[in-house]
Amino acid sequence: MNFVKFLGTAGARFVVIKQLRASGGIWFSLKGTQFLVDPGPGCLVRALKSRPALQPEKLNGLFLSHKHLDHSGDINIMVEAMTNGGFMPQGVLLAPEDALEGDPVVFRYLRSFLQRIEVLKENREYRLGELRLRVPIRHQHGVETFGFVLQSDGLPGIGYVPDTRFFPELPQAYSGSKILIVNTVLVQPRPDLYHLSLPEAEEVIKQLRPEKAILTHFGMTMLKAKIWEKTEEISQRTGVQVLAASDGLTFSLDN
Repeated sequence: MNFVKFLGTAGARFVVIKQLRASGGIWFSLKGTQFLVDPGPGCLVRALKSRPALQPEKLNGLFLSHKHLDHSGDINIMVEAMTNGGFMPQGVLLAPEDALEGDPVVFRYLRSFLQRIEVLKENREYRLGELRLRVPIRHQHGVETFGFVLQSDGLPGIGYVPDTRFFPELPQAYSGSKILIVNTVLVQPRPDLYHLSLPEAEEVIKQLRPEKAILTHFGMTMLKAKIWEKTEEISQRTGVQVLAASDGLTFSLDN
């Protein structure tokens, strides 16, 4: 079974600290490989309480787009869970250098539990089983931040656009994405906040024209808006089916 499951759709600090939406990140199960993206606070609980339950010890890898707590809060416990407390060393961690050095968010004592750690760099490709993750460009955010375009034979390209402010090179960096997941924190642009807004997410979708786009990682203004109406309007304007993720949403790729 090939699917993407949203363990949480919270974005930005206030939605996370109030848990108005869960902040567990995104679980990918594709072609026999399972990996977890941006395990924020509560990820382990959300995974184990899923129905059917997701099993962290079956993970093959963790992808950390950047070190901010709403993305990395559960990174250490997920390393523990993936490796059975270190008694079953396995898996790969893909993370930016500043999440590992200086003021790291990944504890050093846990690193030997992993099969390997790979430092994310733009214009690089990484392998997880049969999956290829192309990291296209460094985002414009407060810390080192990277997304990916996932490709594998028999699957549509899946793009993940994590936190960033909009910049002209962003949309085409994610070319090849047939399914596009976009972190969309704001209803309207805020030049002082390095996060995408709805109009900017729409511009990315308009330029890329994926088959489907899924918005997630919502800030407070997005929760106050009628997100389902906004996505319907974007769908009509762009001709692309645009969805707003909800906590626990499972998106199947088998159809």
